Amino acid sequence: MATRVSIQGYEGSFHQVAAQQFFGKDVEVIPCDTFREVVKIASSKKESEGGVMAIENSIAGSILPNYNLLQKSNLQVVGEVYLQIKQNLLVNPGVKLEDIREVHSHPMAILQCIDYLEKFNWKLVETEDTALSAKHIHQKHNKHAAAIASKLAADLFDLEVLAPNIHTMKNNYTRFLILQRRDMVQEITDANKASVNFHTDHSRGSLAKVLTRIAEGGINLSKLQSFPIPGSDWQYSFHADMEFDSLEQFQGVIKEIEPLTVSLQVYGIYKNGKQ
Repeated sequence: MATRVSIQGYEGSFHQVAAQQFFGKDVEVIPCDTFREVVKIASSKKESEGGVMAIENSIAGSILPNYNLLQKSNLQVVGEVYLQIKQNLLVNPGVKLEDIREVHSHPMAILQCIDYLEKFNWKLVETEDTALSAKHIHQKHNKHAAAIASKLAADLFDLEVLAPNIHTMKNNYTRFLILQRRDMVQEITDANKASVNFHTDHSRGSLAKVLTRIAEGGINLSKLQSFPIPGSDWQYSFHADMEFDSLEQFQGVIKEIEPLTVSLQVYGIYKNGKQ
């Protein structure tokens, strides 16, 4: 039976591309309208074997609400995917550039491709999803409209890539977290990265002490993100992504910093997706 995972967006979205990259082409995706729904279905033993959730983009930055969803869930991070976002101009078979009158896509995708789009006098139509735009172009057999979406969307909806890689910023990556329920998680023997959440007391230098111990332990802190703690008097929790050489090294540092924190939660220990 194929692995079932929840994703945000529709079939053909970049979330599905990331799911296929991690689980293989046969993965079955469960499209969700919101990230909250992604987490809900990923947490359900009856509905799925996990989920795929975007967490940050190299241009737009962190998706802060998703850290909060992760913190409140029963899910663990078991992997990550860094996906280069490649936008393509998709049309129905036989449609030429001169036939196009309007282009449909998510506003962010349109913005990412605006340098290319401004060369033409096309009407730009904003939609809720890139892949859904491709699906609608296919379903309506529209000869005068194009969509901006992934190569996967072209394959799924029998569309042609009229112009590939039309995005302006070529170095545009989105990082996706692979999530599974705690009861499914197995130890990854060659793990070299972990996601951790902690918060310190309100005393002067408390954060600096934690960061010093991490550095002294030889661990690379690839991300540190602060979040206000709801209902507190200007106190913050911190999400940290740590890169290490061995599990023993990581576990040693956690043992060192735990007494310096008010609370500490390990979201997951996994393999660095950049390697």
